[in-house]
Amino acid sequence: MPGQIKHIIDAIVEERSHGNPVLASATRSKLLLKGIDPSRYTNMSPDDPEVMAKLKEIAKESGEVTI
Repeated sequence: MPGQIKHIIDAIVEERSHGNPVLASATRSKLLLKGIDPSRYTNMSPDDPEVMAKLKEIAKESGEVTI
C-alpha cells in the first residue's frame, strides 16, 4: 500500500514536534542525517520495506511514537 513511509515520517515528526515548526524542522533534519530524506516520500511513493524498518526503529528509539 503506497504512502506508508510518508505516514510514518509524519507521525514521527508530529509526535516529536508537538506542532512546533522549529522542532518539526529539526526532526526532519535528524531523519536526513540518519539516511532518510523526508522530502522524497509522498502519499504515492512505493513502500520500501528496508526504509520502513529503519523508520520503525527510529520511532522505537524515542519511545514516543506508536506505529
